[in-house]
Amino acid sequence: MRIFKKAVFVIMISFLIATVNVNTAHAAIDVSAKSAIIIDGASGRVLYAKDEHQKRRIASITKIMTAVLAIESGKMDQTVTVSANAVRTEGSAIYLTEGQKVKLKDLVYGLMLRSGNDAAVAIAEHVGGSLDGFVYMMNQKAEQLGMKNTRFQNPHGLDDHENHYSTAYDMAILTKYAMKLKDYQKISGTKIYKAETMESVWKNKNKLLTMLYPYSTGGKTGYTKLAKRTLVSTASKDGIDLIAVTINDPNDWDDHMKMFNYVFEHYQTYLIAKKGDIPKLKGTFYESKAFIKRDITYLLTEEEKENVKINTTLLKPKKAWEKDASKIPDIVGHMEIMFNDATIAKVPIYYENERHQKPKKQFFETFKSIFLNAAGGAKWSI
Repeated sequence: MRIFKKAVFVIMISFLIATVNVNTAHAAIDVSAKSAIIIDGASGRVLYAKDEHQKRRIASITKIMTAVLAIESGKMDQTVTVSANAVRTEGSAIYLTEGQKVKLKDLVYGLMLRSGNDAAVAIAEHVGGSLDGFVYMMNQKAEQLGMKNTRFQNPHGLDDHENHYSTAYDMAILTKYAMKLKDYQKISGTKIYKAETMESVWKNKNKLLTMLYPYSTGGKTGYTKLAKRTLVSTASKDGIDLIAVTINDPNDWDDHMKMFNYVFEHYQTYLIAKKGDIPKLKGTFYESKAFIKRDITYLLTEEEKENVKINTTLLKPKKAWEKDASKIPDIVGHMEIMFNDATIAKVPIYYENERHQKPKKQFFETFKSIFLNAAGGAKWSI
């Protein structure tokens, strides 16, 4: 039995660019929270963290998961009949009444802007069929998202269960996912909302959004006697999207602004690999033909060194390809971006043909490019 090894060309281009210095960030940022984290909303890169994996009560930031499941249910325009169980729920409320008929969309706005616990139960019963059914959905979704240190027991975050907890890191993961949903982005970032099926106008409780921070794009507040103050917030500036989480933080507004300002001041989005032609292929079979379809960017500081590598792997050209271009595969390799010895991106390399055309060149660039300026000589091996 013969064993064949597929021959490939490997190009490795290494260069100096900025790497996050967590120690520097820790020295510069001092927060009052028991747990805190700030991440890049695009890549998920952790930019600062404090006890981010410690399991803690999370209060009403639980409702981010409740909102996500409601939005993804596809039932936002359905009418919900409010139960007595929902009305009896203690704590913050949008003051629903038993038998009241409300559009699910309105309930989600009331959940996120006013932190209505009654809205949370009404949503859970409608979307999950029952509270238990919805809690099962919450934990199933958490597992799918990789929230390894999270356990939900209710849809609102009240202190009625001992085993209802999460971490700053897990809540950042959840929010990164939630911000991909257009409806969530819109609801979370709404300052004032007039309900369609209720005589109510709600102002968002998130003061970062409504009055304190011009770059705020949304988030969710929380408080219970046991969890203390919890806060998830998002902010955007100059094309950088950030997610911050604090748990048990008496100075959460200030701490979130402090974390956001530090990152906005010290980081920028770098263009690591530009969509289009692959560099360093001049004189080879793939010259002007091999390309990637999208830019690869990453949030970095100026001070980092030697922590990013680009590994480009290409199939070894066959003689038959020169005679018949139709035999050339659509995908002829891949480009892998390594940062701190971990893969941060891996994209296919295409061979230009009728099915796959190279992206058109853009005259203006919105990112700071380091690829073309910093790339060193290519090292080839077979």
